[in-house]
Amino acid sequence: MTLLNHHTEGPASAPPLLLGPSLGTSYALWDKVAPELSITHRVVRWDLPGHGGSAAELIKAGATVGDLAGLVLALADSLGIERFAYAGVSLGGAVGLQLAVHRPERLSSLAVICSSAHFNGAGPWQERAALVRREGLAGLAEGADARWFTSGFTVPELVRDHRDADPDAYAACCDALAAFDLRDRLPEIAVPTLLVAGREDPATPPAHLREIADAVPGSTLVELPGASHLAPAQCPEAVLTALRAHFGGPVGRGMEVRREVLGDAHVDRAQARQTPFTARFQDFISRYAWGEIWTDPTLSRRERSMITLTALVAHGHYDELAMHVRAARRNGLTPEEIGAVLLQTAVYCGVPAANSAFATAQRVLAEEEGSS
Repeated sequence: MTLLNHHTEGPASAPPLLLGPSLGTSYALWDKVAPELSITHRVVRWDLPGHGGSAAELIKAGATVGDLAGLVLALADSLGIERFAYAGVSLGGAVGLQLAVHRPERLSSLAVICSSAHFNGAGPWQERAALVRREGLAGLAEGADARWFTSGFTVPELVRDHRDADPDAYAACCDALAAFDLRDRLPEIAVPTLLVAGREDPATPPAHLREIADAVPGSTLVELPGASHLAPAQCPEAVLTALRAHFGGPVGRGMEVRREVLGDAHVDRAQARQTPFTARFQDFISRYAWGEIWTDPTLSRRERSMITLTALVAHGHYDELAMHVRAARRNGLTPEEIGAVLLQTAVYCGVPAANSAFATAQRVLAEEEGSS
């Protein structure tokens, strides 16, 4: 096996989002977050070497975070993913920082969760690596809850992942953490970056995330009260809210596309008419019609305009038809192509409907010609 074990969910045409785990866990760390993110993204969760289903042979003693980042890029390449959003926890977050510094052309945005640009020096990690190589992981796994969660909280599946990890691969990941320090390169990071800190995290306290936030231009820092080191498992709702906002969920992108297709003047009028009664409907339009359907790259905007014109004629929505004739022109359709679409509707939607549609389109195109 030459690729990291992984799990993919969400529409194949959606923007890709890769999720990285912390040392000692598997991609199950994201169980309470990934399914929700997959509504709007093609989510790919991966396992560290020797963890979960990934082969231990993918990593050797003396490994670096750069080696792990290379494995992540190889996985992305195998899936046909050129550019992607990325979120990672602890060691997984370090991989994200590595990519942002050394392969920024592959990242569209980055979220670093309960992680650091350094991990308190090489010594402790060298000692842990030696301990694991000598005694295995059973003893270390007994203290996982104290390192990962606040008192009284646990996720047995993740503790089991820790105990079952391959000791040599785990130790090699410790080697990578021992050698990792990107503090002097942080100002070079140019991708949109979110830092998420758990206020009760003993492994990478909030000060570590603040240090990154202070150095990365334009970054955002979120601190989660009551969260320890594995925040996606302990506080999934809070992590999900932060990630949705950062990765430009469908509402933000939807409004952008809505303006591009319908024009600023139309959208401004719709926004001005919005009331508390209609606000949820406006949000619905932006989130689903424009944020998911019109942003799906499977069809071009020209093709979507032709489909939309046909559907509006079929249902006799001539006010909407006028708006979408203008949109079709913005999307590159010529008057002749619009006429061909309407002629097609005469066959399948009926001559009376097409007659009204031609009248509406002729008026809009005449107005357009008169204003040019």
